[in-house]
This record gives sequence, C-alpha cells and structure tokens, in this order.
Amino acid sequence: MAKRKISIESIAELLGIHRNSVANKLNGESAFSIEQAMLIQETFFPDLEIKYLFGRDRR
Repeated sequence: MAKRKISIESIAELLGIHRNSVANKLNGESAFSIEQAMLIQETFFPDLEIKYLFGRDRR
C-alpha cells in the first residue's frame, strides 16, 4: 500500500467503515469480506490478482 500511496483512510472511506476496522483487518484481527476484498482490488490494485493480495501465506 505504501508504494502506491494508498492510506488506511482511503480504504476505510471506500468501504464505509472506520479506519480502526481497516487496521484490524490488515493486522489479521478480523477478515475482509469477499465483497470488500474485491472492491479494494478493483479500485486500488486492478493489475494484481485478488489471490495475491488476500491469499494466506502457507509457509
């Protein structure tokens, strides 16, 4: 997000939720819904696959 200058506030505004909720989702304390994930991908990262953005690291 930092490379593309996308802020937590801009994601919160897009989703219509509080910035703390976005921070919790980014920190793994709660999850984005599929609809939220798709909206973020389509709006801010149209060149990236949703699986790349939201997939789990299975190491």
